[in-house]
Amino acid sequence: MELEQNQVLTRWEGYVNWRNKPALRGCHGGMLAATFVLVVEILESMAFVANASNLVLYMSRFMHMSPSQSANNVTNFIGTAFLLALLGGNEKSKTCKLAIPTEKGEGLILLTVQARVPSLMPTACEAGTPCHEVGGGKAAMLFAGLYLVALGVGGIKGSLPSHGAEQFDESTPSGRRQRSTFFNYFVFCLSCGGLLACTFVVWVADNKGWEWGFGIPTISIFVSIPVFLAGSATYRSKIPCGSPLSTIFKVLLLINKGFVLVAASVNGNENKEKEAPTETLKFLNRAVEKNPKYSSLECTVEQVEDVKIVLKGLPMFACTIMLNCCLAQLNTFSVEQAATMNTTLGSLKVPPASLSVFPVLFIMILAPIYDLIIVPFARKVTKTEMGITHLQRIGFGLFLSISSMAVAAVVEVKRKRVAIYSGLVDDTTKPLPISFLWVALQYLFLGSADLFTFAGLLEFFFTETPIRMRSLATSLTFASLAMGYYLSSAIVSIVNSVTGNTSHRPWLSGANLNHYHLERFYWLMCVLSVLNFLHFLFWAIRYKYKGIGSTAEK
Repeated sequence: MELEQNQVLTRWEGYVNWRNKPALRGCHGGMLAATFVLVVEILESMAFVANASNLVLYMSRFMHMSPSQSANNVTNFIGTAFLLALLGGNEKSKTCKLAIPTEKGEGLILLTVQARVPSLMPTACEAGTPCHEVGGGKAAMLFAGLYLVALGVGGIKGSLPSHGAEQFDESTPSGRRQRSTFFNYFVFCLSCGGLLACTFVVWVADNKGWEWGFGIPTISIFVSIPVFLAGSATYRSKIPCGSPLSTIFKVLLLINKGFVLVAASVNGNENKEKEAPTETLKFLNRAVEKNPKYSSLECTVEQVEDVKIVLKGLPMFACTIMLNCCLAQLNTFSVEQAATMNTTLGSLKVPPASLSVFPVLFIMILAPIYDLIIVPFARKVTKTEMGITHLQRIGFGLFLSISSMAVAAVVEVKRKRVAIYSGLVDDTTKPLPISFLWVALQYLFLGSADLFTFAGLLEFFFTETPIRMRSLATSLTFASLAMGYYLSSAIVSIVNSVTGNTSHRPWLSGANLNHYHLERFYWLMCVLSVLNFLHFLFWAIRYKYKGIGSTAEK
């Protein structure tokens, strides 16, 4: 009897192991379980970043699309991948197991086959004849492969971070600190995968062919499956308690005045929860004031309060979209800028897409320094458990994004002056006599901004939202990336439309990149980033933390 009581005391309440039995303290969860998640993130990140970083050149050089069209196609693809993380946020480990084979088996293999078989590629350009853009069945195969990959990426991104963070005991200060460390090293491992992608995989794609550029990520995904499953015996998983999305839709549906409701009976009101809803976002309280026509749509006070907490965090989500719009330039115009410049380092010719190695290396150096030096020092100075709050991290990242766009504009002015003085404005066959390392400056600033904002937003949503909403809330971090990439496509189209009506030629059009007014586009992004930062300050100053250990020692 005593043994049985001790076993109950050692259980993780509300968590189960891989056999769907109660998870036990000391056996399940902790840093060991999270380590498997971090290794999977390295492999998955390598598979995704390898294609995302170099895809714009694949679109322009091999699919014969214009620079602006290639940029928009890449941002739409990446945006879709991150937006689908919202679907992955409704489940965790099961979604990982199902989404990885989807990305591997149907998307990457399809792209590998197309790159391998010449008849599935558009006709190569010949001297004196115009290039024909990919179309018909070949274009359909290209986009089918890309968006199947996007489906798999969304499932993994939406489930992996929250699954890893749930391995830690948030009821203790040490558990909360370990969880914060996990988020820092999650970004670190994401960068490790990116480093492999931007160096080894990109070099292979440029020198050995794109069939290998797609084939290596396919192998990486294959390897990630047994790695993830190897940690099954150590995982603890939250017992499913319904879909977060369905709860939100149900509450929003019931507050609609046009929705058919029946008056609540006296007995019905007595059976509802005794707890009264809070006065915050009072309009949502209508969801529990009446009974719906169908009992399955009935909402509890707890569900309404959960939705309120998620909605209060949405302004922070919205404020990070502009930063991610700036990040989108690193996969598009920044790569195309570098492609026009001298990319040799000594005797080594560096692929333009490998510029992403600079922010990746910087993040890999900064993440441990932040966790081991900056945060402990901040804790001593501020006398708080976190040292630096989540919103302070996000705000610093947004400030760095402003600097990055200003630097990008100045570098583009310098690049175009070199093109004019060297007489190579119209000659794209020769590299400009200026090192591509100038473009690396904007990568460094944005890489730093990404570390602070991405990790800060992940932890902010995980800490501040109720446990039933966490997987969905953390996937909002990736949805912000999606919105940023979509916004980039929209801004490019709007800028071309508006400037085309007010000047002789749109800013982002011309025979080659030297004819673009890319510096004006970057200055516009800088101004929009300043306005976005002011918008963030408005909401951040008014936000009140609810999570334990967010601002002070509890």
